Amino acid sequence: MYLVTADEMRKMDEHTIFSLGIPAVALMENAGCQVAREVEAFSRTMMPSRSQGAPHWAILVGKGNNGGDGLVAARHLIDSGIEVTVVYAQDPDTLVGEAAIQRDAARKLGIRQAVYGADPIEWGRFDGIVDALLGTGSSGAPRGQVASLIRDANQSGLPILSVDIPSGLDPDTGQIHEPCIKAAKTVALAFLKRGLAQYPGREMAGEITVANIGIPRQLAERFQVAVHLLTPQVFEQRFGLDTTLPRRPDTHKGTYGHLLVCAGSQAMSGAGILACRAALRAGCGLVTWAAPATLMPSLIGHVPEAMLLGIQEGWTYPQAVERLLAAIRQRQAAVIGPGLGRFPGDTAWLRTLWEQTDTPLLLDADALNMLADAADFAAWPQRTAPVVLTPHPGEMARLCGVSTAEIQRNRIEVARHFAQKHRVLLVLKGAATVIASPDGDAYVNPTGNPGMATGGSGDVLAGIIGSLLAQGYEAKAAACLGVWLHGAAGDRAAAGRKGMFSLIAGDLIEAL
Repeated sequence: MYLVTADEMRKMDEHTIFSLGIPAVALMENAGCQVAREVEAFSRTMMPSRSQGAPHWAILVGKGNNGGDGLVAARHLIDSGIEVTVVYAQDPDTLVGEAAIQRDAARKLGIRQAVYGADPIEWGRFDGIVDALLGTGSSGAPRGQVASLIRDANQSGLPILSVDIPSGLDPDTGQIHEPCIKAAKTVALAFLKRGLAQYPGREMAGEITVANIGIPRQLAERFQVAVHLLTPQVFEQRFGLDTTLPRRPDTHKGTYGHLLVCAGSQAMSGAGILACRAALRAGCGLVTWAAPATLMPSLIGHVPEAMLLGIQEGWTYPQAVERLLAAIRQRQAAVIGPGLGRFPGDTAWLRTLWEQTDTPLLLDADALNMLADAADFAAWPQRTAPVVLTPHPGEMARLCGVSTAEIQRNRIEVARHFAQKHRVLLVLKGAATVIASPDGDAYVNPTGNPGMATGGSGDVLAGIIGSLLAQGYEAKAAACLGVWLHGAAGDRAAAGRKGMFSLIAGDLIEAL
């Protein structure tokens, strides 16, 4: 499923109108009709009328095309037997273009109307609200009458259905302005907007439906839309993958790769346990856990399916490098970083592994902090084999030299820029994890839940993606599929417990 920016949507809309010859008023008619259908379904299934008669909806209308969509919906709702009052945010005579055409049609049909600020609005008369105030063409915080109307709508306690995006939401980043509509449902028109798939916008949108309004889907390819929402259909169409990961009968453990996990220290040996167990559960044929030899006696038996490789010198530099280089070269992929700790010369240690191996690498946790401390990271040579970085927002902030808040303000573009600049696969973890590749593509993951915000969850993700790399999955597919499987396992684990609050990282492994 494509995720589009406001500018991409505008270009596709204009191409449809001016190049394909489909009139703007026809697109508006389609949009309003789809919105009306969703209101009807909402009325039937989610909010039975509080009165004995038909449900009564307030249609909040702004002066742009979003308002025109709302006016079309009002006509169709009247025809279906639902009562409607159109509430204009401003003098309706200020409407222009297609919105003015719809205003005139509503007037001729005698649809009940009110002007906010000039006429009294009795919110208690309504059963629901359609938010058709501000679309993707608006920018910045709502002002004046529109801002006041948004606040009143939110305070009414009525369920709100937003047209395209909740008014006050940034369509590209998902950031919310003050004020912003808190919708129970959003009907995205033609394509899902990026802001609806990212937090906090995703939370403000409620349930989301994408409605076809006559803009051809193929235009997304023509206009090089590069961001997608991960779904089983996307895996099938873009990667040729079945998310159930079926296996041929004539295979053996060697078929599914050998992963090296370089993880663990005295204080954080559990990170290696989690990463190794997750890698095995994700289907890797063989896993070897490399850790300081001093830890070996305490690790025996914790992951009986994994082999152990004790590094006599620990993680010291340069003493341990040759042993690790040989181990990495003998495997199909390596995970470096979970619970590793920091040590003298660690950045040079990591650069040696980066430069002197042709094996796919996944760098997590302390390995990312080593990268952040490398003043010359931008000058490190491009690897012939892929590298996947899996930072959480704090680690990403250190890598970029900015604040965590700045990372969170525009996660998709931050991830895309970093992946393209450094030629890496970047997995920016968090709610709605973003996966960005060097070719400019990015994917947003919809699976997962807040219960996964627990220590060790990232180690599990590192093990899953590392496992897929070792099994021979292309790096972009491995990162995307690993993130999706990780979130889906979290959802299954939460469903089997009394609440998300009790999830621990080990639950995710068992739910894979």
